[in-house]
Amino acid sequence: MAKSEKRPAEATLDIRVIPRSPRTSVDGMRGAAILVRLAAPPVDGAANDALIAFLSAALDLPRRQITIVSGERSRDKRVRIAGIETDAAISRLLR
Repeated sequence: MAKSEKRPAEATLDIRVIPRSPRTSVDGMRGAAILVRLAAPPVDGAANDALIAFLSAALDLPRRQITIVSGERSRDKRVRIAGIETDAAISRLLR
């Protein structure tokens, strides 16, 4: 990559989800992870779909730019988000 080329913005976030919550929302931090409460149950990928939809809306980015890279069957997930820097993503989610 030439020095003049700029890498596209990309964030990788650690997210701890709590499914079957009364409502979907960000509830601060738990350790180094962002705590997201999801109204969806952890059944047939519903919680993962709800997480991607929620992040898409909260960050004002298309769903196709958000990928769960690890933890699909766990409450602890690592999510890659194209089109935004890590600090900006965290700031938007925690406001």
